[in-house]
Amino acid sequence: MRGLYIHVPFCVRKCFYCDFYSLPGKLDSLEAYIGALITESGKYRGLKFDTLYLGGGTPSLLGADGLGKLVRSLKQVLDLSAVSEATLEANPESTTPELLESAGSVGINRISLGVQSLADSELRAAGRIHTAAQAMQAIEMAQRSLQNGPAQANISADVILGLPGQDWPSLMVTLETLIGLNLPHLSVYCLSLEPHTPFGAIRPANLPSDDEQAGMFDQACALLMGRGFDHYEISNYALPGRECQHNLNYWRGGEYVGLGPAAASHLRGRRFKNRADLKSYIENPLGQEEEAEQLPPAEKAAEEAMLRLRLLQEGLDTGDLAVAYGDENILGLVSRLDKLVKEGELIRSGANYRLVPGCALVSNPVLARVLGD
Repeated sequence: MRGLYIHVPFCVRKCFYCDFYSLPGKLDSLEAYIGALITESGKYRGLKFDTLYLGGGTPSLLGADGLGKLVRSLKQVLDLSAVSEATLEANPESTTPELLESAGSVGINRISLGVQSLADSELRAAGRIHTAAQAMQAIEMAQRSLQNGPAQANISADVILGLPGQDWPSLMVTLETLIGLNLPHLSVYCLSLEPHTPFGAIRPANLPSDDEQAGMFDQACALLMGRGFDHYEISNYALPGRECQHNLNYWRGGEYVGLGPAAASHLRGRRFKNRADLKSYIENPLGQEEEAEQLPPAEKAAEEAMLRLRLLQEGLDTGDLAVAYGDENILGLVSRLDKLVKEGELIRSGANYRLVPGCALVSNPVLARVLGD
């Protein structure tokens, strides 16, 4: 399986927690940027993809015309005939009927909305520029636009846990409302205070404590699973059969190509990334590659094991890794995995390993040890 990721690094205003490569106030560069993406795609002419994902930033800022031009042009360069899932990330304030109509016309069948919260006070505290009412309106527009589409048309919403002033009753209202709107997929991310962000520089005084955040995480998990959602990845919940296929490919160690500044790729065993520089990218979209590496088999197996363990129900099968990388290259990995089983951090069933249920929130140290760190 192979995925195509398109990074759209534009936004109206940077959120206070965001450390993704995105730039406010550069919308006059959109037309030139679309041209640069099409030029870069020529490096992969004829390559076949199974999923498409437009992320950001705020891809909905492409607008109806820009989105249509971009995707139609990519279809002329790349083989997108087998794409079964095509996702557009959208923010509520820039989601319009015209955008959604354009999305449907070029085969977009999944909309991922950056809702984050349905409490206006929490949205303001996080630097979001939409309101809860706009988020609800965007969901309804997306549902109307997809209701006559293909059977697997899908809508997802992102929610942030641990926002300033948030408590469980507030988070519960957000989740209950989204569940009540029949959304088949929810991503629930814990707020992270990253360097070089406003929240990282000045910690808000009314952030939930670590213990409060952990409690909300557990309560959110219990609520969603009680309503029929599978907790299929650390931060992701889906009704059966409605998992995000593009992201599953990442976590299963599959191939993907990223177009745009700061976009990462994994192709033919090699990982590489474009530099995070919009101006340079527009000027020379074919000369942006940096941070390239091709890991030796033992390290590649460990990396794939770490990614697969994020899939809480599926886990990883060391038999698959042995076939892919050779028995001799997974001996150290299996030793580390078995040690983690003895310490109660992993569960083993034959050749399958999974994280212990309920430990998703504190999985990072375990995953680091799987890598051998």
